[in-house]
Amino acid sequence: MNTFDFSPLYRNTIGFDRLASLLNSAVQQNQANSSYPPYNIEAIDENSYAITLAVAGFEKSEITIETEKNVLTVQGKKHSDDKNSEHRYLYQGIATRTFERKFQLADHVEVTGAKLENGLLILNLIKELPEAMKPKRINIDDDVATIEFQNSSDKAA
Repeated sequence: MNTFDFSPLYRNTIGFDRLASLLNSAVQQNQANSSYPPYNIEAIDENSYAITLAVAGFEKSEITIETEKNVLTVQGKKHSDDKNSEHRYLYQGIATRTFERKFQLADHVEVTGAKLENGLLILNLIKELPEAMKPKRINIDDDVATIEFQNSSDKAA
């Protein structure tokens, strides 16, 4: 198991503490998380993304999706009706255990929708910059007044 020390980033940078915290939490999360459920992250275009999680055996009512402080959390919990179940498995290979999967979202990335289809949970995300942060083009006008400097020799004349 590899461990990374990000403390030099905190000592030598100003204003990048969020980046160092993000790297630190990503490393810790990868070490703590199992690989269940498997997922894909897809770039649809420059500002659109999709996350697809394989959640076979879960119903809509058993999955919760939440976002808080740039963290997207997907949780799945089966209803506890197994005691009353009429199934008597000889082998159960379809995992239906409780899971929690977290994704760190960049600033201005929002979840726009979710659908459950054929055992796949598809989350649609979009990155929308506020108008104040979008690049602005500044036109050069011909009518702008210019400052004229007088030469000291011009004053004497």
